[in-house]
Amino acid sequence: MKAIAKFYHAGCPVCVDAETAVTRYLDATKVDLEVVDLGSAKNRIAEAEAARVRSVPALVIDGHVIHLNFGAALSDLK
Repeated sequence: MKAIAKFYHAGCPVCVDAETAVTRYLDATKVDLEVVDLGSAKNRIAEAEAARVRSVPALVIDGHVIHLNFGAALSDLK
């Protein structure tokens, strides 16, 4: 069974670099990945907050949050 993952970012250079690395190294045969740009999909910020994301870029895999570097706090995206 594949893991379910969401990569949340805001489109900033830090986030785009992290997205490139995440999408390059996650095995698509093992992980179902959705990339969510909260800079353009502000309606999904509440979803990210509910997943316990506090800043972007962040990767959520099967409910576990991994904060990568620091691009922006979610509060800055509202």
